[in-house]
Amino acid sequence: MERPPIGVKKKLLVFLLGAMFGFSLLLGRIIYIELFRAQQWQELAYEQQTRDRLIMPKRGSILDRNGQGIALTETVNAVSVIPIQAKEKEKTAAYLAEKLNLDYETVLEKVRENVALVRIKTKVDSEVAAEIRKAEIPGVMVDEDVRRVYPFSEMAAQVIGFVGKDNQGILGLEAKYDDVLEGKQGKILTLTDSRGNEVDSQQDRIPPEDGKNLITTIDVVMQQYAEQTIAKAVESKSADHGLIIVLNPQNGEIYAMANYPFFDLNDPFTINDDALAEIWDTLSEKERNDYLNTMWRNTAINDTYEPGSTFKIVTSAAGLEEGVVTPESTFYCRGYYIAGDRKIKCWRYPRIHGAETFVEGVQNSCNPVFMEVAERLGAEKFLSYMQKFGFDQKTGIDLAGEAVGIIHKLENIGPVELATMSFGQSFQITPLQLLRAASTIVNGGYLVTPHFAKGIADEEGNMIEEFQYDKGEQVISTQTSETMKMILESVVSQGTGSKAYIPGYRVGGKTATSEKLPRKNGKYIASFMSFAPAENPQVLALVLIDEPQGVYYGGTVAGPVMQELLKNILPYLGVEPVYTEKEAEEAAKEQAIMPDVIGMTLQEAKNAIQKEGLTVSVRGEGEAVQRQLPPSGETINKGTEVIVYLE
Repeated sequence: MERPPIGVKKKLLVFLLGAMFGFSLLLGRIIYIELFRAQQWQELAYEQQTRDRLIMPKRGSILDRNGQGIALTETVNAVSVIPIQAKEKEKTAAYLAEKLNLDYETVLEKVRENVALVRIKTKVDSEVAAEIRKAEIPGVMVDEDVRRVYPFSEMAAQVIGFVGKDNQGILGLEAKYDDVLEGKQGKILTLTDSRGNEVDSQQDRIPPEDGKNLITTIDVVMQQYAEQTIAKAVESKSADHGLIIVLNPQNGEIYAMANYPFFDLNDPFTINDDALAEIWDTLSEKERNDYLNTMWRNTAINDTYEPGSTFKIVTSAAGLEEGVVTPESTFYCRGYYIAGDRKIKCWRYPRIHGAETFVEGVQNSCNPVFMEVAERLGAEKFLSYMQKFGFDQKTGIDLAGEAVGIIHKLENIGPVELATMSFGQSFQITPLQLLRAASTIVNGGYLVTPHFAKGIADEEGNMIEEFQYDKGEQVISTQTSETMKMILESVVSQGTGSKAYIPGYRVGGKTATSEKLPRKNGKYIASFMSFAPAENPQVLALVLIDEPQGVYYGGTVAGPVMQELLKNILPYLGVEPVYTEKEAEEAAKEQAIMPDVIGMTLQEAKNAIQKEGLTVSVRGEGEAVQRQLPPSGETINKGTEVIVYLE
């Protein structure tokens, strides 16, 4: 047999080497995949061969301090389509568009998509979902879904916040505690072929993990009192907006925070201004977003302002603590004070307060008294107290977007700046920063942390985890705190805060009338800070009314608002009045007992409520009263607006 030529042998050798090289590459690739990529490719193969439909978890509830639900989750449904299984796409789209009140073309476009699964609509009511499920249309799937609801609609809107379409918190407590409330999504898994057709009717269900329930310090009744009071005040004074904060100065728990105007948490993207609503469609997207952000804005923590005379409590506390003044120290008001080269007037100018003690100076809110106290302290010491009271830092409240005070640097504080700072001008702070400092002054000197979250609750509303907050640094002595409580009580009983006096109760407080920048523009903020009982404060409140029309003085405008608020809150908290005989007679004439109107028709409820000298606000629609605020048997003041909820 003839031997193969050398050329053929070379070709065979090259082929053999090439085959061996190729085999080695293939073997190496198999080993690499098996050792390093097996799990990843196995997951990809599983994903290609299965279809998963998400199950939304039940978002945890937000509860008030008494377990009342203020943000709840209800079970609804989601409708989806598997395009590969939808044989008659036009008919399927037409049916779903009609049942779900959607645009036919939009639905048809989704049904025709080349995807494994397309969501048609979420948050579908159970009745509609049941009809669609019963129709058994090929490719149409009805799955579990959830919807966030707010039973009190507008209540504490800027504090509670709301969720987006994905059920994720985007404002307020909903956003701050999203990791607590949100839970974990579940899945329904179905085995499919490469084209997306089901090959097995059996489904694997991975259940969702529900979110946890958050207990807050908010008290629904006090929040409602605050909202009714500030709404009435803003409307009666044609003001731009208003704010009330109510907290416990001993531990920083916030009972109420009411920003007016309100907005509906169940419909947060609808503007609450009728004039804007009429032109809404003509606005750009940026303009709409700006207006919505303004509506959602929590002025208690997001905005700064010059506090005016309410800040005098800080100057007073610093002066007493440093010993540069005592309650008996004497001053003389000439209607002005010379600071450096500037003549700074008292609010009473050209009239004068004349000779007065320090206590009388606080009662009169006399500017020269506080300018002299600040001068005795000196710029460095005065600024150090502003820092001790936390005006250069955030309060630590558990809400996003908190602003921080804008205060002078030491090198920029001359005699004029020091004088104006002493009575609350030439710097800016947030309302909550002021209230935190006031808490410190009346609670024995401790800088508490204002907060809303109290803990986590189980399904029955029982606390299973309580959040802890530090008592805070002691800024002033207990003795100074006691002296300040005594002085501020006299402001209400004898001084500029007399409009907040309540027979039978010891109330302390301080008024303020802040001129807005730029000066001389005729715009003011009227405010009143108050606490009670003065001997052992359990509640501290701030009323702030921005740009009241007509009379704008804090004592005249905000004082009666504070009085109305405390008249309702103190009895609710169980603070017993101690009347003189004459006060007892007068108080009995002004009080009423809230009747039980649950189950009554609206007209029957109105008749029963008005008979007691109360007014009625109606929420919801329906034939009978399902809930009422305040509860029956509660002692309240005549003229108070009560709320009935219809269903």
